Amino acid sequence: MKKRLFLIMLACMTLIPGQAQKGKNHNFEVAKNIDIFNAIYRNLDLMYVDTLDPAMVIGNGINAMLNSLDPYTEYYPESKSKELKMMLTGKYAGIGAVIRYHQRLKRVVIDEPYAGMPAAEVGLKKGDIILAIDDSITTDKNVSYVSSHLRGDAGTSFVLKIERPSTGKVMKFKITRKSIKMPTIPYYGMMADGVGYINLSDYTENSAKEMRRAFVDLKRQGAAKLLLDLRGNGGGSLQEAIDILNMWIPKDITLVETKGKLARANKAYKTRMEPTDTVMPIVVLVNGETASAAEITCGSLQDLDRGVVVGTRTYGKGLVQVPMELPYNTNMKLTTSKYYIPSGRCIQAVNYKHSGGGYTERVPDSLTHVFRTKAGREVRDGGGIKPDIESKPDTLPNIAVYLDRIDTMEVMFDFVVDYIAKHQTIAPAEKFTLSDDDFEDFKQRVIKSGFTYDPVTEKKLDELVKLARFEGYYEDAKDEFDALKAKLKHDVAKDIDRHKEVIKEMIERDIVAAYYFQEGTMKAAMRYDKQLKEAERVLNDEKGYHRLLSAPKGNAPKEEKQQARTNLQASTDTHPTPADRPSIMAA
Repeated sequence: MKKRLFLIMLACMTLIPGQAQKGKNHNFEVAKNIDIFNAIYRNLDLMYVDTLDPAMVIGNGINAMLNSLDPYTEYYPESKSKELKMMLTGKYAGIGAVIRYHQRLKRVVIDEPYAGMPAAEVGLKKGDIILAIDDSITTDKNVSYVSSHLRGDAGTSFVLKIERPSTGKVMKFKITRKSIKMPTIPYYGMMADGVGYINLSDYTENSAKEMRRAFVDLKRQGAAKLLLDLRGNGGGSLQEAIDILNMWIPKDITLVETKGKLARANKAYKTRMEPTDTVMPIVVLVNGETASAAEITCGSLQDLDRGVVVGTRTYGKGLVQVPMELPYNTNMKLTTSKYYIPSGRCIQAVNYKHSGGGYTERVPDSLTHVFRTKAGREVRDGGGIKPDIESKPDTLPNIAVYLDRIDTMEVMFDFVVDYIAKHQTIAPAEKFTLSDDDFEDFKQRVIKSGFTYDPVTEKKLDELVKLARFEGYYEDAKDEFDALKAKLKHDVAKDIDRHKEVIKEMIERDIVAAYYFQEGTMKAAMRYDKQLKEAERVLNDEKGYHRLLSAPKGNAPKEEKQQARTNLQASTDTHPTPADRPSIMAA
């Protein structure tokens, strides 16, 4: 016994110096490389042929260093500190409108004012061309420049000069900037058969309060089932997610555990209050842009068998960031830990390797591990949240994508602007439809504009022809290739007619937004939403809903349960983002 105790003590004595030496070597490497970096910049600043901008050069060095880590660890110089604040709170001060770059006019224009905000209150409309902001001429400026000048401190005023394309009139508006809070809940309301619907767009400050208010109001209106739409929700505050979940999950239940390198980064997040409703059936709609705190919400509801997840696999962001203040009014958003939801799984889809310059490695399904929900249903870590029922949205045809996002003539945008100018009012958002005559007018505009796009089938055929020529088969199959090319011939009019319903729906949404803002856009889109209809079907099938959440026959084998616990322990021993086009920005 004494001999055994002596060997253990000897092992501990030899281990401690080794660990100390490792830490000493690490600290030396840090100091050495910082000295080298300082020496390089001193020599550049002293002898480089041109005068250097230290903020830009060193800033590039900082960003390059962070780029080798993960995409969520970011540096914010003083000039971008407001961006971080907006990300955390969802607030900024401005006019409350989306602006965009009009490719044909080569000018920045108003795209969509927000309801009740300064842009809408003074009467700005979709399509208004921004000419000047006070004395600053904006006719040759990009979206970023215009947005930065429209924003400012709440309460400050400026004169906005615009040209209204429908009349050609130049107009001036005195606008007072206001604190703008992006709508956390663009829309909620009652659907058929007692289904309450809530669309949650983010997890910023006070999101939980707004969710609770909306949910209580729906219950007052008679909601017996809830459809929570988290599609496109990129997440945000972890605590807001916990407080939202607390509406449907009892007090003192651990929903999330964070585990990082430092002990202070490790924390268990529990529900803090008595819930609002623990029995109402819930279906959560998700897609590939559902991330972070939104994944905590749908993943926890899934793990606790409290709701059914419908849609497509989520983004897979299982990392936690903490904002940090740095010297000279600069900031940093730093990844400090991974999070684990009730089953014990981490749903991070990508491993970020930091050696060899840094690279990413997506976790394949074959290497994910099995975990169990409260009822014993099988779920897996890695790769985001896999829905209980997969429902894919209809894909946009190629011509619709070009008309909406790529067309340099901006025919669709201009058609909507002209339609708004001719119609003082339209039918309610959920009932408005574009007439066949109006759609025909749009089609003729597209044809006359000389609109072209790249049909994918023609491109693929050209590639096949090249390959056939290379392999020597083309001459034997030339007649067949020519016949196929004739059938796939580019015909814009025919393609517009073939995809009329999809293109018409896109135009209707844009028109409705000008009259009924974001809430109206949501109502208009819901009529055509294939995933929404599937979620409704699940909620209205009471037996099927409960069958999805019930325990599978038999329990998981003892070995499998042990393996799941081993997987969790192994994963905690290692420590390793929806987006608008650059030409569109909030102001």
